[in-house]
Amino acid sequence: GAGLAHVACLVRQAEMSVKEWDEQDTGHGMAKWHTCFDCGQDFHGAVIHALGWACWKTYLGRAESDIYRYAAMGGLGGALRLEDPEEALLVLEAHLALTRRHWSHGEECILTSQHNLAAIFTVLKRHDEALVLHREIYSRRVATLGVSNESTIISGSNMLVTLNDRGLSEEAKVFARDQLPVARRTLGSDHHCTLNINLSLAVALGNSPNRARDDLLEVETILQHVFQRRRQVFGPAHPATLHAEKKLSSIRAVLARCT
Repeated sequence: GAGLAHVACLVRQAEMSVKEWDEQDTGHGMAKWHTCFDCGQDFHGAVIHALGWACWKTYLGRAESDIYRYAAMGGLGGALRLEDPEEALLVLEAHLALTRRHWSHGEECILTSQHNLAAIFTVLKRHDEALVLHREIYSRRVATLGVSNESTIISGSNMLVTLNDRGLSEEAKVFARDQLPVARRTLGSDHHCTLNINLSLAVALGNSPNRARDDLLEVETILQHVFQRRRQVFGPAHPATLHAEKKLSSIRAVLARCT
């Protein structure tokens, strides 16, 4: 069908992008395997699942230490995260082992591989293991890159999600309020990571055992902003927009019961 033909076109574009990078040191390299360069958004759903497998099959025959094979393995693990997290876990554990075997000198490679593994632990609700990894990643990035680096801020945002998953809402509130000014200054108020931190703050406020009505009103204000910005940037049908819309509807239902 047309959907499969479209994926085949994306595969050819990604392969040509890697070839151009390899031969001429220009272009977008592996990025076209996971990002649309027409709209700037990452692929998701069935498209990223198909591209993850296609990318892995494209570079599987190369040497274990080949950088494109290595990237394809990580991409496959990420692509399987929601569809088949148990299989994704096996892929990403192998990816981390491969990183330590061939790129042990590259701390950023190890941290990225650990981040991907932590994301799978979150999907599988193994929140304690995810939080251990996120704390380690954030601490190392603060030490090596500083608190205002984009990678550090993203790591902090990921840790916030896991703090909320673990029910550590008080720690999450304090950390989110510390992170927001840094994210706004470095990335801007409408950057997706800044919006994610806002969302995590809203979740922490809403889940706090000591919450008051004023806290719930603040949650509604935050979620309204996040929903509007995500709808404008990503469109109404994007998973991130739908997630924010669901959170907003939930808090409004809670407020309605409190009146």
